Amino acid sequence: MRKLLILGSLALLVGVLSACAGPEGPVGPAGPAGPAGPIGPQGPSGANAVQVTPAPTSAPVPTGATYVGSQTCGACHPDIFASFQKTGHAWSLSPVTDGSPSQFPFTDIPRPPSGYTWADISYIVGGYNWRALFLDKNGYVITDKPGATVSDTAYLNQYNLTDAVLNLPSNWGSYHAGQAKLQMDCGACHTTGYRPGGHQADLEGTTGSWAQPGVQCEACHGPGSLHAGNPYGFQMRVDRSAALCTQCHQQGDFTHAALTADGFVAQDPAYSELHQSKHLALDCVLCHDPHQGVVQLRQAAAPTTRLACTSCHYQEAIYQKNPLHQQLKVSCVDCHMPRIVESAQADPAVFSGDIRAHLMAINPAQVSQFSADGKTTFAQVSLDYACRRCHIAGTAMALSDDQLIQMATDYHSRPPAP
Repeated sequence: MRKLLILGSLALLVGVLSACAGPEGPVGPAGPAGPAGPIGPQGPSGANAVQVTPAPTSAPVPTGATYVGSQTCGACHPDIFASFQKTGHAWSLSPVTDGSPSQFPFTDIPRPPSGYTWADISYIVGGYNWRALFLDKNGYVITDKPGATVSDTAYLNQYNLTDAVLNLPSNWGSYHAGQAKLQMDCGACHTTGYRPGGHQADLEGTTGSWAQPGVQCEACHGPGSLHAGNPYGFQMRVDRSAALCTQCHQQGDFTHAALTADGFVAQDPAYSELHQSKHLALDCVLCHDPHQGVVQLRQAAAPTTRLACTSCHYQEAIYQKNPLHQQLKVSCVDCHMPRIVESAQADPAVFSGDIRAHLMAINPAQVSQFSADGKTTFAQVSLDYACRRCHIAGTAMALSDDQLIQMATDYHSRPPAP
């Protein structure tokens, strides 16, 4: 009996305490995570498997891009396109469509080689500022009259454009005249999207094929279909390195460059020349804007380079041995970048071709530009080319070799202090 009374009292006490308890408090902070559970069973495989794509670690690489043409680029970049269309790159190879030749920015080609009409021509090679060659309907370089059975090695198949600097009129010359079925093998540097295999369309005379004639926007920036479809999603290539330019503007070793019949360096070995000097450290685009050519800037009476020589060589501009040169406004390039190269025409009497060299350094003890056998070109500018464009033999300005050497030696040295 006594035990029952004790148990009843305890139960009553618990009930009273429970009735006096306050409301439930807020949830406390979560405790630490427990240990990892066991690995679950293997999921389904084969067709029922769940494919999980990992997150990309970098921007996707565009693939499958195709060439769309400079006109498409010009729709969004009209100013750059309009400027670029005045450069020689865009006209390095031009089609003749329905018997009508392309209209060049600054020059005009009055007719094709003798015996041909424009309807017989498929493409014009060049035609901008220097010279033009012509491809027949099969893609071969025209070297003889139509249907000729006897090769004419004097046939005039190259049209040389007027050279105002040399004061030489337009005229016709010979290029591999009389050679049968001369392949057009210059597509690598005269076209866009070039592929070395096969032929262009049905032109058996061409070596390789291309997406577009001429060096167009996509020759340097890459095929643009992905960028044109999604301009913000796919960026075009912007390559400012000299390596891109040297794919074409380099003709082997300059010191062993091929010479023309006039005794000038052939073609346009700009980077091969630059390779001989300290200017090799510079990229081509520091001086040249790829969207503006030297010829078009000259036509507009504008500076032909982005940088002036005096931007770096300001002391040489100040200290000149002959003050008359400054009075006559003889420029740096007149002496340091003479016209040693010939593309179409040259005037040996005044040591001047139609393309400037990129050698720059003048050797004051070197009179001739070439070795005695005429097979080797020296890596510095000679006094013949640096000086005798003006100091012509037989004129009042003529100077002897010794006089030129004396004047050229220490030409830019700082004079002694008074």
